[in-house]
Amino acid sequence: MTRLFRRFALAFALILIVLAGTIAWYACASQPSHAGKTRLPGLRQQVEVLRDAEGIPHIYAAAIEDAYFALGYSHAQDRLWQMEINRRIAAGRMAEILGPNALDIDRFLRTLGVRHNAEAIAARLPGDTRAVLDAYARGVNAFLDNRTGPLPPEFLLTGAPAPAHWEAADSIGWQTMMAWDLGGNWTQELLRMRLAQTMSLDEINAFLPPYPGDAVLQTMDYTGLYRGLKGTVAQLEAVAAIAPPSYLPGMGSNNWVVSGAATQSGKPLLANDPHLGLSAPALWYFAHLSAPGLNVIGATLPGVPGVVLGRNDRIAWGFTNTAPDVQDLYIEKIDPSNPGRYQTPDGWADFQVRTEIIKVKGQPDVSLPVRETRHGPVISGAIAVADKLALDARSHVVSFAWTALRPDDLTVQAGIKLNRAGNWEQFLAAARDFTAPQQNMVYADVDGNIGFIAPARIPLRKPENDLHGLAPAPGWDARYDWNGFLPFEELPRQFNPASHRVVTANQKIVGPDYPHFLTSEWSPSYRADRIGQLLDGLPRHTVESFMRIQQDVVSLAAQEILPVLKRTQASSDRGRQAMSLISAWDGTMAADRPEPLIYNAWMRMASRRMFEDRLGDALMKDYWEQRNVHAPMVAALTGKMPQAGWCVPRGEAPSPGACGALLSASLESALDDLSRRYGSDMGAWKWGKAHEARSEHRPFSKVGALAPLFDIRVPSPGDTYTVNVGRFSLRDEKEPFVNRHAASLRAIYDLADLERSVFMHSTGQSGNVFSPLYRDLAQRWVEVKYLPMQMRRENVEKGVAERLVLAP
Repeated sequence: MTRLFRRFALAFALILIVLAGTIAWYACASQPSHAGKTRLPGLRQQVEVLRDAEGIPHIYAAAIEDAYFALGYSHAQDRLWQMEINRRIAAGRMAEILGPNALDIDRFLRTLGVRHNAEAIAARLPGDTRAVLDAYARGVNAFLDNRTGPLPPEFLLTGAPAPAHWEAADSIGWQTMMAWDLGGNWTQELLRMRLAQTMSLDEINAFLPPYPGDAVLQTMDYTGLYRGLKGTVAQLEAVAAIAPPSYLPGMGSNNWVVSGAATQSGKPLLANDPHLGLSAPALWYFAHLSAPGLNVIGATLPGVPGVVLGRNDRIAWGFTNTAPDVQDLYIEKIDPSNPGRYQTPDGWADFQVRTEIIKVKGQPDVSLPVRETRHGPVISGAIAVADKLALDARSHVVSFAWTALRPDDLTVQAGIKLNRAGNWEQFLAAARDFTAPQQNMVYADVDGNIGFIAPARIPLRKPENDLHGLAPAPGWDARYDWNGFLPFEELPRQFNPASHRVVTANQKIVGPDYPHFLTSEWSPSYRADRIGQLLDGLPRHTVESFMRIQQDVVSLAAQEILPVLKRTQASSDRGRQAMSLISAWDGTMAADRPEPLIYNAWMRMASRRMFEDRLGDALMKDYWEQRNVHAPMVAALTGKMPQAGWCVPRGEAPSPGACGALLSASLESALDDLSRRYGSDMGAWKWGKAHEARSEHRPFSKVGALAPLFDIRVPSPGDTYTVNVGRFSLRDEKEPFVNRHAASLRAIYDLADLERSVFMHSTGQSGNVFSPLYRDLAQRWVEVKYLPMQMRRENVEKGVAERLVLAP
């Protein structure tokens, strides 16, 4: 028996040794080679790719197309799985590798037609733009055709086949998905449609208040329009639940630029930090491209040629999201005598039908008929289970209009032009091609100029449109059809403003005299106001002072409500201990303190008590996710109309002490919850532990055994309203404070000496989990540290870690 046990133990040990050796070999062999010389078809002349210690490639080419070829090659080397999964998302081809669990999202994206439209765009691109996309694709494909090691581990773990050749439409498709990520007005329309099932128009307007200082946008009373469409609403709820995430409050960005009148150097400074969903690897990949007529460095999107955010030799630029209303839902009435037709202002029209074949791993193919209307695709039947709902879903469908689903979209061309712009006029010429998503672009140049423009294709709505794009419109009524698009010359812009600065942080960017409607649902101005305060705090700024602004975690939103909270009468010793902390707190969302955790848990419980009986559980969670609940809470707790009276359950008469009682009870509930999560020692509670920044891997963040390996987690400060932002999802019962949307990158540009510019993103340059460069930037990112953004060859050579030569 002992001998048998020894043999078994020896065999088991040998298996473990072989397994460990195999993993070690794979971890090493799956890393691409960044040194040496490689001959590749498709190049015109030799290219050098110099990587520094962080893996940032500096690409030196003798021709522009070769530089983009090398960028494609570098992206494929370092981010192949990210590129593959992203193009599959855009094309609606996830179920091919992930099985039936991904079928619904494929159905939605095939219905939306992102890939279908990307192919149409690619076919219409001007020759010079198409040449850049083709050169980039050749670079990606050169790596695919000449790689010698195994594919990254995700291919092995999912059983996904080796990637097919890259195409121009793959790049355009992912660019369109970025527009989707930053434009979610349709979910707000659906939210109003859902609220209309049980609320009056006045109640809806109270729950969804206008931007501070604005009047409620007057609309028709649309509640009666939707009351008989419960099945259609349920269909749309199902679609929204599986659709890729799109813009949410707090998903925005900060940028600001000041002229030389406000800097020590006498030249402009520009800062930018786009706030997006945190992912592993990071959304961005830093790169430098140099060729005759091109010298640019900054953040690129793997899968797309060019630098999206960055600088060249003469200008720097940064984006924030404008979040305009460029999506509309239309209720289409089906012909009762012919379900293949729908009603238009001119009578009945045939649906245009295309059939999508979706391959599903381990199952038969799925045939999906997609109906198109004059407004866009019908999305309300995209999920199969929804077809069995109420009868109104057979008499009405909902179509989806979006400015990004047009074959004349030249956004990818705008990015390529932007990289080579050398002055304000060339910058504007590039912006003219920018279709979606609308971005607040700030600009600075070495000549001392600063500027701002918000380019995009913005629909013009007719004066008689009494819904203003806020809620789904009757598709058969011509009043609600778009009436063309806003002329480029009439988009918001500034050049060398008298204030010597421009600040955008998703707040309202136009004044009351602006003649066009962009949206009525701007983000609160807390971040913009705080940036303004900090800019006002110094007469002359430097790169270092801009760094301190990007580090700032003072929440003006918390400061706004703290005077009310500090009057709360606690009902227990523990509550009084918490109130002692809150009473001395100034709203700083520090990672190492308990006060931010107490405050945010308290506000979560208070909002639940205030709203849940009016909304129900499901709608309460969506309200948390999709809206800024802070504004109506502040209004209710300070007795402002029409929210005054919400401190008592719906239907009860308000009483003078109701809000105080609600806050006291909510505090005790919050402390109970925090004690269960983090123990009873209040002094040991840390906001950063609850609010860890989580960069999630797609798809392994959803796989319990793999998530700890592939996800990247670091404790973080901030909240939804701080400059150093950290948005969390209150609807998540398990981890309501995890930081899921934050500064995906930070950059500061010094126009006095552009070599002093700096940047940082949230994970690392490599997408291979076995690489030391997979997560090496995460801690530096959370500490708001930076890397130099240098392009001069002599500076680059000082930091070269690996040198790769690509030869024809």
